[in-house]
Amino acid sequence: MASTTPRKQWLMIAAVVAIGLAVAGLILSGSPGQSGEEGHGDSHEEASAHVDPEHHGDASAEAHEEADEHADKEHHEAVAPTKGEHGGKLFTEGDYALEVTIFEEGVEPQFRLYTYLDGKLLDPADSTVQVTLSRLGQSAQIINFSKENDYLRGDAVVVEPHSFQVSVSAKHSGKSYSFSYEQVEARVTMTDAQLEQGGVTLATAGPAKIASTLQVLGEVRYNGDRTVQVTPQLAGRVDSVAVSAGDTVRKGQVLAKISSQALAELRGELLAAQQRSALARTTYAREKQLWEEKISAEQDFLQAQVAMQEAAITVQRVQQQIASLGGAPAKGQNLTEFEIRAPIDGVITSKSISVGEVLKEDSAVFTVSDLSTVWVDSTVAAKDLGVIAEGQNVVVSSSAFAATAKGSIAYVSALVGAQTRSATARIVLANPDRVWRPGLPVTVEVVAEENDVPVAVAVEAIQTIRDWQVVFGRFDDQLEARPLELGKSDGRFVEVISGLKVGDRYALKNSFLIKAELGKAGASHDH
Repeated sequence: MASTTPRKQWLMIAAVVAIGLAVAGLILSGSPGQSGEEGHGDSHEEASAHVDPEHHGDASAEAHEEADEHADKEHHEAVAPTKGEHGGKLFTEGDYALEVTIFEEGVEPQFRLYTYLDGKLLDPADSTVQVTLSRLGQSAQIINFSKENDYLRGDAVVVEPHSFQVSVSAKHSGKSYSFSYEQVEARVTMTDAQLEQGGVTLATAGPAKIASTLQVLGEVRYNGDRTVQVTPQLAGRVDSVAVSAGDTVRKGQVLAKISSQALAELRGELLAAQQRSALARTTYAREKQLWEEKISAEQDFLQAQVAMQEAAITVQRVQQQIASLGGAPAKGQNLTEFEIRAPIDGVITSKSISVGEVLKEDSAVFTVSDLSTVWVDSTVAAKDLGVIAEGQNVVVSSSAFAATAKGSIAYVSALVGAQTRSATARIVLANPDRVWRPGLPVTVEVVAEENDVPVAVAVEAIQTIRDWQVVFGRFDDQLEARPLELGKSDGRFVEVISGLKVGDRYALKNSFLIKAELGKAGASHDH
């Protein structure tokens, strides 16, 4: 009997514990299912007790903050975008959803919004939506929407780059919804120290004077007004040549000597005429004396006077004839020697004469050109003749070497070529250092007119990204590509029609480094 008593005691204890656990389970399972005002009140009072800091202190407050943070986190997760069925950003709050897309196939980029309720597409007219775009350095842009087909279409073009902060406000069935997201494109972050290290300088967009220009091709030529072909004008044999092609000569300098029989005859005639003139003067003096002394008749005196005058005229005629040929009175007994002299200061640009050669009187033996000025002849198409006029300023440049010169149009041909359908514009160009050599091809930039433009940037700052012409705008430590619509340019500055405003700062020198950084960052085009 004694051995069985402990076993009975353990069985009774186990039964009591089992019954207690069963009752506790029933009580616990029944608590969540309580309803009615009494249960709600008890629950509310219990919740109030838990948040009462007088009874629970900081621990209770911290628990409350954690609960708030948890609730906020759950709210943000609810409106975080996912990818919608139209490829856009899908925002959901409760049973309402809104999909944001940027559509640009065959049209200018535009917002298209799709609305949903319980996952089903809504009639777009049932929602009122407004989108606010905030870009770096620009005022906020508000876009309103109207129904089109099964979506809402924005009333404004979404210009590139698509880099902005987007805030969406929607109303449906009397309830308001707000969503937001940020989209970054063609943007890099570089500090002032990094810019300085890369040699990147900044400039400010603003007004400028843009000169409208026309570029035409041209060729340097000899100045026809200062180029002379030298001919001997007398046939003869070449005795000596004193200069070569390329030599600089002065006016009157001896270029060559020839022996000319024709000149010898003229000089002989001159000597004979001079002798006759001297005899006629002597005869005239004697006859004058005799007539004054009443020894001879006046008629003899008058005949002597006429003879003297005729002899003087003959001498003068032969002298002028020799001078017109470039000759000079005979030196000593050599009547055939003739000196060919430089007619102007200049350079011997061609030489066609050799010692011993027999020349004709019209042989072109030398060409002397004054290269202190040259002509630049440019071909101007008929369509451009309206902007070309005498007196306009031009800039001449050569691709063969780094040199430019300023001049003005001196002449525009009155006729248009039948074959070329073009005219010739001529510029007289100063050439003191003889840099501009005849035959050199050049580019002529004609300043047609000057215009004041409200916004311009330096041409040096322009870079190409995709199919955009951009400058990199500076906003704090951010640099963002700004696609530009460009207008007139003079090679130094270019007019900005849209894409930048007065006062905007942009990267000027070495802006290609920013483009390289953008390439490293792998900028996307996210819609």
